[in-house]
Amino acid sequence: MAGAIALQRFGLGPGTRQGEALHREARERLLAEIDVGSLPQPRSVPFSGAAEIGRALYAFEDQQKIEREAKRALAEPQGQEPRMQGVPVAGVAMAEAPAPPPDRNAAGPNPPDRVRMGQPGKPAPNEPALPFRTYRDEVKARVDLALAAESGFGERLVMFWSNHFCIGATKSNICRIMAGAYEREAIRPHVFGRFEDMLIAAESHPAMLDFLDNRQSIGPNSPAGRRRGRGLNENLAREIMELHTLGVAGGYGQADVTNLARILTGWTVSGRDGRLGFPGSFIFNPGLHEPGAISLLGRAYEQPDLAQGAAALSDLARHPATAHFIASKLARHFVADEPPPGLVDLLAATFRRSGGDLPSVYRALIGSDEAWKAPATKMRSPQEFLLAACRATGFQPNAGQILGPLGTMGQSFWQPPGPNGYADSNAAWASAEGLKTRIDVAAGWGRQAANAVPDPRGLTADILGPLLSPETRQAVARAESRPQAIALLLMSPEFQRR
Repeated sequence: MAGAIALQRFGLGPGTRQGEALHREARERLLAEIDVGSLPQPRSVPFSGAAEIGRALYAFEDQQKIEREAKRALAEPQGQEPRMQGVPVAGVAMAEAPAPPPDRNAAGPNPPDRVRMGQPGKPAPNEPALPFRTYRDEVKARVDLALAAESGFGERLVMFWSNHFCIGATKSNICRIMAGAYEREAIRPHVFGRFEDMLIAAESHPAMLDFLDNRQSIGPNSPAGRRRGRGLNENLAREIMELHTLGVAGGYGQADVTNLARILTGWTVSGRDGRLGFPGSFIFNPGLHEPGAISLLGRAYEQPDLAQGAAALSDLARHPATAHFIASKLARHFVADEPPPGLVDLLAATFRRSGGDLPSVYRALIGSDEAWKAPATKMRSPQEFLLAACRATGFQPNAGQILGPLGTMGQSFWQPPGPNGYADSNAAWASAEGLKTRIDVAAGWGRQAANAVPDPRGLTADILGPLLSPETRQAVARAESRPQAIALLLMSPEFQRR
């Protein structure tokens, strides 16, 4: 029973080829995964990282501008001077990326070339534009890695932290094209490290700086502020305190938000000219930074330039309110919407004592009897449902078979509705409409996996193990077809809840 609970509650569910040893030794294997201390990176991604992406994106946008100006010049009445002004294309030739139709970069959940579950569809007549194409390929690589993981505990942690420090791919071209790189660079390397390091990596990543508008934040008394008459943007500072560290009840005030925004002025993204750094990479621009000592939570920060922001983030990472906030979110994610107070206290104390060492916190979670004995009340999120269903049936989805169902169920990768991320509660996913959508998606998966699953009854027993109820066993056995039997397995309470 413990092994089945482990794979459901802490992982992504068993795969079709995983033996009984994984069930029997689940707790030990979870702890061993923590001890490894690192996670593999997705393979076959389009770009190695944010800097390479930034160069390609600027070149793509320059090419788009050239083509727009060329069309405008051709549309000018005869005898008028054309208004086109050539723009040099920097770095990467974009001959393979023609100008997209008007809605190719639309920020909605239904991109034009999306393939819905159960409908193989035909390829789109035109290849999507570079930002969406990169996003699509990053999602596919991300899912492939999760499907190959043994237990999925590390991948669940990546999903948790990526949602905690979320960005929104629909915000801009930079956010869409860098969404996968953001997770690869700011989240994944620090999942088994220190919270402080992940915090600094996330807040200084170009995707985060663009998503929360810190690129527009200028110190009022900085050289640029005095010259341009522009001032602060507090979005990043506010979300750092409210959503990333202290929590809404963390004891800070509006003055602290404003002062943290001052401290973080100058944290920006290098422009296409590359004057201060590689185009598209994080840079500190001293010309935008508010000068002088600045107070935050009763402490004066007198460090120069970039060091001032790093010191402030370091202190926020170690604040007792941060420890409790992170502990509550972890316990809520893995155990229950209303987690046992004793478990939250244990995780918070471990966080404080270890200085935010995340492996120590995970070991406390896995070692707690309260985390194992809690009833299976948490509903799998759509992303967890997709990954668990593919692992259970052995189905290897293509990009459309990932993007379509997740868009339909309302949890596309890296596209939360706001900076607070996707909701992590049953109320968000267990509505009548949400369950109806899952039934439709499960029916589609049943049809697609039917040929690969000759014995749904045997698969049900293997996947659910001791969690299998007589009612679910009987429902699967009485199904009228293999697709229906697989859908009943995937929609069973034992599969849906963890």
